[in-house]
Amino acid sequence: MKILLSIKPEYVNKILSGEKRFEFRKVNFSKQKITTVLIYATKPVGKLVGEFEVTNIHQGSPDLIWKITKSFAGIDRKYFDSYYEGRDKAIAIAIGKVSIYKRPIDLNTLGGKVTPPQSFCYISSEMQSQFEFEYI
Repeated sequence: MKILLSIKPEYVNKILSGEKRFEFRKVNFSKQKITTVLIYATKPVGKLVGEFEVTNIHQGSPDLIWKITKSFAGIDRKYFDSYYEGRDKAIAIAIGKVSIYKRPIDLNTLGGKVTPPQSFCYISSEMQSQFEFEYI
């Protein structure tokens, strides 16, 4: 299953360059078998820029997740701690192969059903064909 994930442009750049190999979330996905993340770079970019394969989804205490991810977190410990402040569970999506689209895609061109998610949204099987793009 594919999901559309909203990510800040500074972190998108780190994902695309390979510097950031984990994407952090506070809540796990209710549907399992997430295989692909479509990367929506939030404003000021406001476009789909690529996608990545999900190799694993780590779940545990913030301390445990930091130990697993710190070498390729793409963020420092201070930011990580502030992000998970007051939480007893952290989620880290392990980023596999990254594919960059030839041209960033404006969601408006995909039809009215697709809007930028606050955090993420599932891509239904009926919508899969809308998300077939050319890669660099």
